[in-house]
Amino acid sequence: MFNPIDLLLGIFSLDVGIDLGTANTLVAVRNRGIIINEPSWVAIERHTKRVLAIGAEAKEMVGRTPANIVAIRPLRDGVISEFEVTQAMLDYFIKKAHARRFTPFPRPRVVVGIPSGVTEVEKRAVYDAAMAAGARETYLIEQPMAAAIGAGLPVMEARGSMVLDIGGGTTEVAVFCLGGIVVSRSIRVAGDEMDEDIIQYARQKYNLLVGERTAERLKIAIGSAYPLPEERTMLLRGRNVVTGLPEAVEVSSIEIRDALSGSVSIIVDLVRETLDHTPPELIADLMETGICLAGGGCQLKGLADRITDETHMQSWVAADSMTCVARGAGMVLEELGVMRQVLVSPDRRGSTSAPPP
Repeated sequence: MFNPIDLLLGIFSLDVGIDLGTANTLVAVRNRGIIINEPSWVAIERHTKRVLAIGAEAKEMVGRTPANIVAIRPLRDGVISEFEVTQAMLDYFIKKAHARRFTPFPRPRVVVGIPSGVTEVEKRAVYDAAMAAGARETYLIEQPMAAAIGAGLPVMEARGSMVLDIGGGTTEVAVFCLGGIVVSRSIRVAGDEMDEDIIQYARQKYNLLVGERTAERLKIAIGSAYPLPEERTMLLRGRNVVTGLPEAVEVSSIEIRDALSGSVSIIVDLVRETLDHTPPELIADLMETGICLAGGGCQLKGLADRITDETHMQSWVAADSMTCVARGAGMVLEELGVMRQVLVSPDRRGSTSAPPP
């Protein structure tokens, strides 16, 4: 039945694809691309739980807040750990996406990327948070599927394609054919775990206590999964746990590669396990198309070379890999009628219908 209110909402509200990531939240708008890319951090008052800052502003407060303020990440390992804070964060990003449209009450259609290994309860939490944040319609899509669509892989065709999506909290591998996931694996070892590896390495080898942001900067600057053409060094600053005084040590990319070796090996083993369960006909396709790497974690230097070496299959990093999931979610909205089968329901895995309103 025709509803004029729905028509007005459609005119004044945007269609929004959201990559609700553990480390970063990205928002893509139909026909406009990525318009928001901010850290998934929220600063709140400790006692009242009142939200003070969201995104980049909140991340700047990490480790620098007074006792009555705490900066948190409301998502851990790719799932919601703080429902009300996540709702506030989604509401903020949806309104920010509409900021230039002079829409006082934005009610967009939203596609949200979720990890493929989440439970039904966790799916429902994401769906409910998006609806509570003001979405008119909410659809869920598994992140590896969204990443594959955003990377331009032929997921709807009768030939196999494969993606390795490494985020902040989860690493996911999936093989696609005919608009569905044939084989998928998901583990909660990703960028955050790599940062923790560096923190533990600095503590054990140098008695140096460093923070998450310092470890992340070191990982991005000189971290690697494969020997580099030219090894590099960098100063690592922190507090000596023995003396309690500030200290700086020079560490090499070889040391950081050694620190990351455990997490990298787990990710490589996940790829090999996925290939082991892939049908032979699709393996033949994958030997032609290779393995696509997506997500912020795949930007680790030499990771594609390491996977190529271990699997004997060509691996390549998608263009603008960090935004693949958000772009894929936005592309699904552009062709919702055709791509409805790639969506999942919060009620049962693999449903071809959208979640109920």
